Amino acid sequence: MKELEFPFDSEYIIKKRKSLRRALLADGSTRLKKKIAVLGGSTTNDIVVYLDLFLLNHGIEAEFYQSEYGQYWQDAMFPGEELLSFAPDIVYIHTTNRNILNYPTTADTKEQVDALFEGEYDKFRQMWEKISDTYHCPIIQNNFEMPFYRLMGNKDCSDYRGRSNFLTRLNDRFYAYADSHEGFYINDINFISASYGLKAWSDPSYWNMYKYAMCVEAIPEFSANLSNIIKSVFGKNKKALALDLDNTLWGGVVGDDGVDGIQIGQETGVAQSYYEFQSYVKSLKSLGVILTVCSKNDYENAIAGLNHPEGALHPDDFIIIKANWENKDRNIIETAAELNIMTDAIVFADDNPAEREIVRAQVNGVSVPAMDGVENYIINIDRNGYFEVTNFSADDLKRNEMYKANAERAAQQASFADYGEYLRSLEMTGIIDDFIPVYLQRITQLTNKSNQFNVTTKRYTATEMEEVFNSDEYIRLYGKLIDKFGDNGVVSVVIGHKNGAVLDMDLWIMSCRVLKRDMELAMLDRLVERSRAAGIEKIRGYYYPTAKNKMVKELYGSFGFDKVSEDDEGNTVWELDITGYEPKNHVINVVDNSAVEN
Repeated sequence: MKELEFPFDSEYIIKKRKSLRRALLADGSTRLKKKIAVLGGSTTNDIVVYLDLFLLNHGIEAEFYQSEYGQYWQDAMFPGEELLSFAPDIVYIHTTNRNILNYPTTADTKEQVDALFEGEYDKFRQMWEKISDTYHCPIIQNNFEMPFYRLMGNKDCSDYRGRSNFLTRLNDRFYAYADSHEGFYINDINFISASYGLKAWSDPSYWNMYKYAMCVEAIPEFSANLSNIIKSVFGKNKKALALDLDNTLWGGVVGDDGVDGIQIGQETGVAQSYYEFQSYVKSLKSLGVILTVCSKNDYENAIAGLNHPEGALHPDDFIIIKANWENKDRNIIETAAELNIMTDAIVFADDNPAEREIVRAQVNGVSVPAMDGVENYIINIDRNGYFEVTNFSADDLKRNEMYKANAERAAQQASFADYGEYLRSLEMTGIIDDFIPVYLQRITQLTNKSNQFNVTTKRYTATEMEEVFNSDEYIRLYGKLIDKFGDNGVVSVVIGHKNGAVLDMDLWIMSCRVLKRDMELAMLDRLVERSRAAGIEKIRGYYYPTAKNKMVKELYGSFGFDKVSEDDEGNTVWELDITGYEPKNHVINVVDNSAVEN
């Protein structure tokens, strides 16, 4: 929804919040349903109201539990039956510098201040550990904004007795905890409050009258930032950035002005602004964001502009370059198809408002940020949190290389008349084995990102995956595919729950970038092998339809399973007697974990 994209009008959102919510619920979207417990050190009602809006816009329909005012610690440490039965999928702790009770005084010694510091931090640490042990779910914790006054003036930040110094030390300790604990995330209100303006943010009247930790006008922006973390945790990040060229990546029109006439580089302020934006875009590539071009241009002119010696981006930074005179909505739809991703995984950046409106109206789910003034390009993309990082794996670093190798595979496929011959020419090796610690993060990430090749759409938190990993009740397999063009990384995960002589399949997912490579058959062969070794006689598969996973509706049927039931909603159950099973994969050389480099 355009009204909920940064930069948004907070006053408008506050005024129209009910009608915006009705519009979101009426759009017919299929959304994840999640339970969020909000434990607050201040009034949280309005935070929940706007958080609900932004999450709906991200495709998440949330149910909320809220602690009573100021009871965050008590609810965490001594939860009542209501919270326990709520069984949250995520716990958010909304605390601010108003909740620090033991600040240093100017009379305190260094030792006394250190003791105060350890006491305050330990209160939070105990709370996080209690929540983790009780609910086994992700935790989001605010850091601390700076105080709205400085008793010691500028020295407040450097003197051990200063409040600013004390809060900075607490923030650093919180960051260290986040760095060493999976599933623990920081909501950076220190940044958001500074960006908003600390004076307005911390207006004391809102605390004194309503026990709001920030001014009311700042709450939508705050809630938007929080929603970015939650949607990222639950796999709702965008994957690709489709970029216009003229007046988006450089100033001017390359076809009219020529390569020498476009503005990019260090010569002028405008040229520097475009260079800075190109540098930002290139840094997104390092996060695993797929870069593509969507431009109305002659291809030769587009390539010439991207080869400008003063530019930060060059043609080989892009997986797909659509530089032609087709409508941009059509080019984006084709780009999604070529990448094997949904259109709602794409962000379209274009300086032309007319093109933005056409794409927004014609391409389902695509995000279209405002691109008015090159000086605003970075902040508008960045603050929308399209590519928010909560989990970051080695495969993310290599994603662009993987997609580029896919393009090379597609080119080779075109030269073969026989598809089986083409597959054998790829010289594929699959590492398929039980989970190992080095891949747990990627495995968890894949369960939250895979939507199309996902028969049950079951999601796992890091804690839940650790429990599966450490349990003898499951047969677990990950699949890593390598061929002569490169390493595709971990691309498939299956999890089955042992039930006597039956294996009930909880999860079967695969990355769409390796579709039609027979990887699913290699996974099935290994699954049958491990099941037989565990005394399993029958594998039972489940398919639960969603708006995005129709491609695997008949997956188990294609494997030779028999359909045993189907309900009115299209949920199906399949069974395979594995006593006479014959291997189906004939093109992938399958090895085990011993092939993984340590």
